[in-house]
Amino acid sequence: MIIIGGCLVVIFVTFIAIMKSKKPLNLIMAEAKYEMVYNAMGSRALIQDWLMSGSNKIDLISQTGRVAVITGGARGIGAEVVKMLMKCDMKVIIGCRNVQTAQLLEKKYRDEGIDKGNIEIFQLDISSSDSVKKFASEVTEKHDKIHYLINNAGIMFGPRIETRDGFESQFSTNYLGHFLLTHLLLESLKKAGDEKCYSRIVNVASCAHIAGTINFEDINSRSRYISSEAYAQSKLAQILFTNYLDALFRKEGLHIQAHSVHPGIVNTELFDGTHLKNIAPWFPNLMFKTPEQGARPIVHACISPELERKGGTYIHNCKIFPTSELARDEDLQKKLFEFTNTLIGIQEIWPKNLKSSTCTKCTC
Repeated sequence: MIIIGGCLVVIFVTFIAIMKSKKPLNLIMAEAKYEMVYNAMGSRALIQDWLMSGSNKIDLISQTGRVAVITGGARGIGAEVVKMLMKCDMKVIIGCRNVQTAQLLEKKYRDEGIDKGNIEIFQLDISSSDSVKKFASEVTEKHDKIHYLINNAGIMFGPRIETRDGFESQFSTNYLGHFLLTHLLLESLKKAGDEKCYSRIVNVASCAHIAGTINFEDINSRSRYISSEAYAQSKLAQILFTNYLDALFRKEGLHIQAHSVHPGIVNTELFDGTHLKNIAPWFPNLMFKTPEQGARPIVHACISPELERKGGTYIHNCKIFPTSELARDEDLQKKLFEFTNTLIGIQEIWPKNLKSSTCTKCTC
């Protein structure tokens, strides 16, 4: 019934769009197709969240002395992740656009009685290579070791915008910026891991990757922009990157593992402005996960002993879950990795020669 109802809503909205829009009919039909795919995909994910709710649990074990870096940790799911990591007695480094919001968050958690852990806050615009460089430099100046890197910041849908670096905003924010940040923090992650306890990279992805393809010929969606198509591409890219990077770590014998995580269908501001929230604003409150529930699988991917040496996995409701077949394509993983290195100007294929690797475009 959820799927049927959602499809009827999409059909109605699409009909109105056709009547009012000045877009070419073929573009409207392509957008409608993606709406249908997202409706079916989202409905399936909601059902999975309900069926797997019993497994979506996390033990907040002590992590005293460990350091975690999280992007976008001042609100939504990220803020809940920060709260859980503080309860584990970690040093949590937040990179976010609005530093003041993060500072208020720390005060709020202290007022709630959380007396463990510490927060450090640095300004970060993950879509800007200059900002990513500055953030990474500030972090590594103060912290020689980083045990967890949580690439959480993201945007969803919206109009087509290019960043200051000239990249489509969803691809840049969700994928490229985190690719660069991971590269810049890799030496600190390498130092933190050991045989008994690997350091971890956690990329917050989405079930939307199932609808994704990588358009190498038009990676910035200049010839055709459909917001849901661009979002799916960015999320598929995250998982391809995660899987390739973990295989690279294994090959190099590094004590680092990488995971991608689907937090579930979570009621956050990412859904503001979507057809669903405009037409049925009550629906997310009723059917979606809370940000706290969405944070659990992310924290699980960071600290769970069950996942030790099980990198390259996709976590959904605190369980290892299959990805799309395309996300497991090793040739595509390699192609995207090398394409991205060229795109942002990383000269040395990492993790080899970590300290000597440079970026020609961003002069890391």
